[in-house]
Formats: sequence, structure tokens, C-alpha cells
Amino acid sequence: MKLTIKVKTNAKENRVENTADGGWRVLVKAPPQEGRANEAVIEALAGHFRVPKSRIAIIGGFKSKTKVVRVGACEC
Repeated sequence: MKLTIKVKTNAKENRVENTADGGWRVLVKAPPQEGRANEAVIEALAGHFRVPKSRIAIIGGFKSKTKVVRVGACEC
């Protein structure tokens, strides 16, 4: 499944939440430097959806607050 998410960095805690418009927002403690926030987003989503981190991939928006993420089956 593909999700479009909005990321908030430097938050008080790592958390995944639904927004009022049906979208997803991921809050992470990590700063947006050297890919730390992207790694934290993957960890937060893996915990929320209860899947291994290897099943989460950022496929768009690597340097943006709005990202496209694939959750679930791999593209083998």
C-alpha cells in the first residue's frame, strides 16, 4: 500500500497519527539532517503497522516534509 505522509521533525515523541482529512502525519524526534529523520519515519511506521522495517520504503520526497511511502510487500 502506498501512503502520502506529512513529517514533523524535532517533535517531543515519535508518533503516527491520522489527520482529519484522512491522511497520515508522522512526528519524529530526529532532526532533518543526514537522513536521520527518514530513518526515524521508517521505524515509527514499522512499529505502527507492526511490520519489519525492511517492509517500509520511502519512494518519494526524500528531502521534503511530504513523503510517499510504501508499506507491506516488497517489489522483488
